[in-house]
Amino acid sequence: MTPAPARQPYLHDLLCAVRAPAFVLCGSDGAIDGDGVRGVYVNDRRVLSMSTLSLAGATLASVLGEFTGADATRSVLIARGLGDCGADPTVWVERRRELSAGLARDVIEIRSTAHQPVRTELTLTLQCDLAEIAAVKSGRPSPALPAAAVAGGLSWADPEGVAVTALTDPPSAGIDAGQGLLTWPVVLEPGGTARFQVDVRVDDPGPVVVLGCDASVIADIAVLSSDVRIPLLVEQALADLHALELRDVTDPDDHFMAAGAPWFLTMFGRDSILTARMLLPLGTRLAAGTLRALARRQGTKVDDTTAEAPGKILHEIRRVPAEHGAFGGDDRALSLPPVYYGTVDATPLWIILLHDAWRWGMPAAEVAKLLDAMTAALGWLGDYGQDDSGFISYLDSAGHGLVNQGWKDSADSIQFEDGRLAQAPLALSEVQGYAYQAAVCGADLLDAFDRPGGAEWRTWAAALAERFRARFWVHDEHGPYPAVALDRHGQPADSVASNMGHLLGTGILNNDESALVAARLGSAALSSGYGLRSMAATSAGYSPLSYHGGSVWTHDTAIAIHGLGIATSQGVPGAALAATGLISGLLEAAPGFDYRLPELYSGEAARRGGHPTPYPASCRPQAWAAASAITLLTAMLGLRPDATAGGVQVQALAGGSWPELTVRGLSYGDDAYDVQLSSD
Repeated sequence: MTPAPARQPYLHDLLCAVRAPAFVLCGSDGAIDGDGVRGVYVNDRRVLSMSTLSLAGATLASVLGEFTGADATRSVLIARGLGDCGADPTVWVERRRELSAGLARDVIEIRSTAHQPVRTELTLTLQCDLAEIAAVKSGRPSPALPAAAVAGGLSWADPEGVAVTALTDPPSAGIDAGQGLLTWPVVLEPGGTARFQVDVRVDDPGPVVVLGCDASVIADIAVLSSDVRIPLLVEQALADLHALELRDVTDPDDHFMAAGAPWFLTMFGRDSILTARMLLPLGTRLAAGTLRALARRQGTKVDDTTAEAPGKILHEIRRVPAEHGAFGGDDRALSLPPVYYGTVDATPLWIILLHDAWRWGMPAAEVAKLLDAMTAALGWLGDYGQDDSGFISYLDSAGHGLVNQGWKDSADSIQFEDGRLAQAPLALSEVQGYAYQAAVCGADLLDAFDRPGGAEWRTWAAALAERFRARFWVHDEHGPYPAVALDRHGQPADSVASNMGHLLGTGILNNDESALVAARLGSAALSSGYGLRSMAATSAGYSPLSYHGGSVWTHDTAIAIHGLGIATSQGVPGAALAATGLISGLLEAAPGFDYRLPELYSGEAARRGGHPTPYPASCRPQAWAAASAITLLTAMLGLRPDATAGGVQVQALAGGSWPELTVRGLSYGDDAYDVQLSSD
């Protein structure tokens, strides 16, 4: 059995600033103390593993830690023992971290309101270990590299030629490279301030897989509402999305979203696609860049080691192979190659994104250039993705990849109602919905661009829907519902899970079936009051802080809301009520996370006046969690692209008691528009 990491990477109590491909994790006091996951990271390597400060003669006490934007943090510390006058502190330290392209800046300001001069010495301790992100996540220790003194600071280098330099302004008066110490004498006159700055830069000759960007391709909308939670949530979401935006090395004009910080600050097929799809009301440029970047790396051969197959869309790209150790309840060590294709859903989702981007106004000439890639992706569905029973399924043939290859990718995520784990090969319910929708969307595009094959793919989709209806539906005391998956023996894994919410809007369900799913999504077993539980509280395997077995995932809730909105427009009974309940849940959860909704959080039932419990290792910010704020707006306003009319239909979600809401700067193709929703 693989031993557990020495220290779990708990993130909820840390400040995180992001400017992809760099991020900082520090304590509320601004310190990077050499413990756990704290550090400054660039391109999946930790370039500072320690950055602590002290003032001679003082005890520092943290009184404030906050993020002041997606790419900046601020900490305030009281210096007890310096210049004190009675009970009131008179010397304090403000520490700000700021990220920009290729630079991590640490600004330290020491201020005094004492009536007499204050003399002290500032000491800054820096260390660098250049640990790979996967090693940090797994809790594997990495020794600090020896430091060298340079003019005004310190530098570190590893045998691969990666160099890190920390330069100070003003230059340090004392440098002890052996201990990583920088010191400055400090004299504060009454009312005075001393300012110190440390700039950290990285020179990495190794492969570059992603590029940062200074300008975003998504519209920066403005939201006004009588419910202040809505504009605060959207404002924070947009800031985080801009910070997570990356460019393709092959063509820097193509932008896509990194999946999230800290572990997934790179291209992820599923995450990047779903985020781009959620953001289509803010323009199609992000979707177009995401589609092209993934198409360039589309599979061309069968390779069990990387899980590649012709036409398949990748799971993730990294600079180097990632050794993760055990993952999600699995005893096997997880070892992924730099380009890994172990995802069953990215390929149909890529087709759906192309279709939806076309409907939202992506130029026809750009769509046409991607049709060959779409044809190859459809070919993967029919040839390599489909098993002998006619369903899209997966199996980790390499033995060191992901056991589960849907969005619930932990090893214990797919369960029977009695808590038993379902064994692969597995056919996930939502993936059959994606595949059905992808076949129909692909057929629409083939027809629209005068290409053959549309009728065949519609026939394929209809046959899949019939097989799904015959094999996936199960019953309990509350009635019928779709199982989460079929296991290796073709038996339905019958846990009541949120996966069924992804089926809404795909077309694989009829209205009666959609009504049954809507009722489940709105039930107390799945709806926690803060969002949608990933597994029902009535299931034997349920735990509110299980990664995929009862926690609430922000994007999962938003996808269900999107599907319920479509079902409402189709006249499905109960869909509007379930949608409004889930929307209210996310809005209730948002203040508890300072409006930066995390990747996931506890599935405990909502308490009046309370806040949701954080999941300790949740990524925050995360792209599809942030983009969920836009999905809420899309659902509330009932935005639907109308490609035939060259515009957008607006039909507010029925059944909700909505506040006044105005959204300015939404996009359809190259056109901008505003929408106003009154309280009636």
